[in-house]
Amino acid sequence: MDLKKVLQENIDQISNIGNDPTGGMTRLLYSDSWLEAQKTVKENLEAIGMTASFDEIGNLFGRVEGTEHPEETILSGSHIDTVVNGGNLDGQFGVIAAYVAIQYLLETHGKPKRSLEVISMAEEEGSRFPTVFWGSKNFVGEAKREDVIEIADFEGLKFVEEMQRHGFDFRDESKAPRDDIKAFVEIHIEQGTVLEKEHLQIGVVNNIAGQRRYTIVLKGEANHAGTTPMGYRKDAVYGFAKICSQAIDRALEVGDPLVLTFGKVEPKPNTVNVVPGEVLFTMDCRHTDSGELHAFTKEIEELMKKIAAEHGLEIDIDLWMDEAPVPMNEDIVSAIETAAKSENMKYKVMHSGAGHDSQIIAPNFPTAMIFVPSINGISHNPAEATDIDDLVNGVKVLASTLYELAYK
Repeated sequence: MDLKKVLQENIDQISNIGNDPTGGMTRLLYSDSWLEAQKTVKENLEAIGMTASFDEIGNLFGRVEGTEHPEETILSGSHIDTVVNGGNLDGQFGVIAAYVAIQYLLETHGKPKRSLEVISMAEEEGSRFPTVFWGSKNFVGEAKREDVIEIADFEGLKFVEEMQRHGFDFRDESKAPRDDIKAFVEIHIEQGTVLEKEHLQIGVVNNIAGQRRYTIVLKGEANHAGTTPMGYRKDAVYGFAKICSQAIDRALEVGDPLVLTFGKVEPKPNTVNVVPGEVLFTMDCRHTDSGELHAFTKEIEELMKKIAAEHGLEIDIDLWMDEAPVPMNEDIVSAIETAAKSENMKYKVMHSGAGHDSQIIAPNFPTAMIFVPSINGISHNPAEATDIDDLVNGVKVLASTLYELAYK
């Protein structure tokens, strides 16, 4: 089997579904292109000898029964949806790599001892409706219908109506989640520059960083830019500038793996000749250690309050996301390391700063991730790319990992 040829053909095939005239891809949950992609993947799963079916909400599964322990399932896959005008690897590479790796294993070694399964999850990105991880949260039994029953997309189309239009509905909540999953392995592009800069072929992910996200509003006093002396001003932008500068300086002192980002800034009235009376801004902080994450963000909260008081500003701090770090399963991390060594790959054990379906699945089933390099670290962008040889290396390591887990 020519892995490079088969992998490239499958990437090209699925990338044509939902491709954007600008060169990117838009394939949103419960859109027509989303359904076409899922149906195409279903056909591909069946073509390599897998039994394929959808669950109630649109997650797609392909399965090969194990010869000795069919009740034990080794699972791999990712999500099929994209961001708006995104790249052609985020999510779908993990789906394609899973069934290409299993195709290789079936052709090379025959049927596995334990059942092998591919999952193409319905949604991860949250790009159409204000909900995220709809696919994986339903898979583990955590999704709540009350969270989506009233929501709509940016065109006013209702979540439930769009779901039902494509033949899907809410899962049967009386059914217990599956208990046969013995391992889940997700392969993904890194979406960062670590592997590329360190000239490595594989990342073995041992932790997904926790995230705390805030919306902060500083309120001062809008006033005339020409007639208000500097000493009399309550300049909200000046207060924000102090907060941003001092907080980032402190983050640099703490160092990796802590990251801190002020990503959105909206001054008011945002005009050239008025002292800004209000600034709304966001703060995103991530760390692999929950205690360190909470301690640092508490320190920055106190710093912001101190600076606001010094400048005569009111401050409102809203913590609206508080996701704990998610460690990966040590045994599966070890299996991926063994696979990387057996394939003579240059690799490192590392954490993921981005969120993935694995963070939802890991608390329920043994889980770990494989990263392949991203060119210039670009993702969620039509320029998202990884060299085909690096993608093939990832499939080789995934196949070797699945072999260890399902054939031995």
